[in-house]
Amino acid sequence: MTRLARLALCIALCTAACVSRPAAAGMTYSESPVLAEAVDKGTLPRLAERLPEIPSVAPFVRKNQVVGRHGGTLNILMARPKDVRLMVVYGYARLLRYDHRLDLVPDILRKVEIEKGRIFTLHLRPGHRWSDGAPFTAEDFRYYWEDVANSPELTPTGPPDMLRVEGELPIFEVIDPHTVRYSWHKPNPAFLPSLAKARPPFIYRPAHYLKQFHAAYSDIAALRDKAKKRGYRSWAPLHNRMDNLYKNDNPALPTLQPWINTIKPPADRFVFERNPYFHRVDPDGRQLPYIDRVVMDVVDKKIVPAKTGTGGSDLQARYLRFDNFTFLRKNGKRLGFDVNLWRIGKGAHMALYPNLNVKDEGWRALLRDVRFRRALSLAVHRREINRVMYFGQAIEGQNTVLPNSPLFDSAYQKAWADFDLDKANALLDDMGLTDRNSRGIRRMPDGRSIEIVVETAGESTEESDVLQLVHDSWLRAGIKLHIKPSHRDVLRNRIYAGQTVMALSSGLENGLATPESSPRELAPTRQRQYQWPSWGQYTETAGQAGIAPDMPVARKLLDLLGDWRNATTRLGQAHAWRAMLSLYTDQVFTIGLIAGTLQPVVVGKRVRNVPEQGLYTWNPGAHFGIYEPDTFWLEPPEQVTEDRRR
Repeated sequence: MTRLARLALCIALCTAACVSRPAAAGMTYSESPVLAEAVDKGTLPRLAERLPEIPSVAPFVRKNQVVGRHGGTLNILMARPKDVRLMVVYGYARLLRYDHRLDLVPDILRKVEIEKGRIFTLHLRPGHRWSDGAPFTAEDFRYYWEDVANSPELTPTGPPDMLRVEGELPIFEVIDPHTVRYSWHKPNPAFLPSLAKARPPFIYRPAHYLKQFHAAYSDIAALRDKAKKRGYRSWAPLHNRMDNLYKNDNPALPTLQPWINTIKPPADRFVFERNPYFHRVDPDGRQLPYIDRVVMDVVDKKIVPAKTGTGGSDLQARYLRFDNFTFLRKNGKRLGFDVNLWRIGKGAHMALYPNLNVKDEGWRALLRDVRFRRALSLAVHRREINRVMYFGQAIEGQNTVLPNSPLFDSAYQKAWADFDLDKANALLDDMGLTDRNSRGIRRMPDGRSIEIVVETAGESTEESDVLQLVHDSWLRAGIKLHIKPSHRDVLRNRIYAGQTVMALSSGLENGLATPESSPRELAPTRQRQYQWPSWGQYTETAGQAGIAPDMPVARKLLDLLGDWRNATTRLGQAHAWRAMLSLYTDQVFTIGLIAGTLQPVVVGKRVRNVPEQGLYTWNPGAHFGIYEPDTFWLEPPEQVTEDRRR
């Protein structure tokens, strides 16, 4: 059985497991008391009429996860009005979603059928409704495909990359009101994982709402007037403004998420009300989410730790750092909240990015010599960084997948990562870099001192503190490091222009990769990859901009990425992944400094079902998303005890 066939079977079996209990046991559904009055008045249908015919049943398999109770308001803090989008991230209602084991399972979808890795039939849940009560059907997929993604006015660039295979788009079919199909000429392994992202492509839209803003469904003159009154030149920008499922900034836009934004930005306080048509229930038939309201207060990000430490947030990780932990834990003991530490899921918390596309010929030649990159890595004292900065709790090694990933191999993590000054100096000597100036700094072949300016976004003193430690150890190898902080946009533009020799940033976004995850981060595929921006731009634009990769090892990584895309078995995908990880770390295209640092997660004294230990990651994970925030609940104040269980 192929990997994709096994995935289809897994999805089907998981779905069956999730939906069999209501049908077999005649589950009785329980209403949130906050909605009972509306039901009694007849302004809201009964719960059984609001849920899908086969709702999604939360499995409740995590340690210490218990059935909860409805009610209450959860308070959180954010630093910008546009952070309203994070409620779409945390709510994490997706066509398919990752669970806490990082397995891909159905959510909004009832099941998925996969044929030959290239034909995907998506089955919706009959009776599922948008937050305004309108049916969620195949029409919402058709509207997105025909009237949004393939509309030159609304989407000039066409459908997103995950809907393309070698540049070709799928055949889209509506099979029936609850079934749609996407068919490609070759396997599309990126399709299903993309649907489970923290920021998914949203291949559906609330057609019943958006048609009023679309020229194909409205009187064009009236629509033009409507757009003009709102400050838009035509109907298209008006439609796009009203159509922001991810940005979450249009309270009138129906949603499938557990909570609905009720306040239009800009504002300094946002109130999210429970979605009365949400499709999930707990094992006892209680409609989720448990929590009725989430209130998001917008404050200066500099004071988020202080306000959190004085009880101003019931659930907080965003804008907290590891160096806030001592303060938070001290206050937590006094005020009764918990401070958990979750492992951050990036391939590296900090990594150095030698710019292989730097315009300076002397630096470019030096950085492209693998001996130089390996020497710099060997001259980093990661153990010292870990002990001084992270109390020895972080992971020392290269920028690669973490131990929680099924693709992890300690060989990738340890590649050229031991602190070995003798070997580092030997590599530099072997390159002929033996001439030094009066300060003991090695000279480049053109006579310039090897003084590397590492540019950063200047967002925290943590970066400069870590780089100072790197400076001290590199100096012992005859390399001088200078730190240059700047604004993030300025930094990116300098890197793209080839003006930056080296930059500091976080590592692989997906340090928890599985074989079906895309390994595109390991090959030059995007301009925003700081180690090879021009090569990445070339791939990203199909040769219309940038520079074609002119190093054989970079081209090899692109070939291996092609092998992954064409693989039809999990084994084949894993083989391509491991070959890329091995080559990437052995060639030291990035220099990982430290990984697996810990993220403080503050949990209010009344909040239940938040895991004590977890992974804090964007993809896969959606920060809190994989831990099902719709199952978090609030214990009544009178029942809170010192020895409460989470």
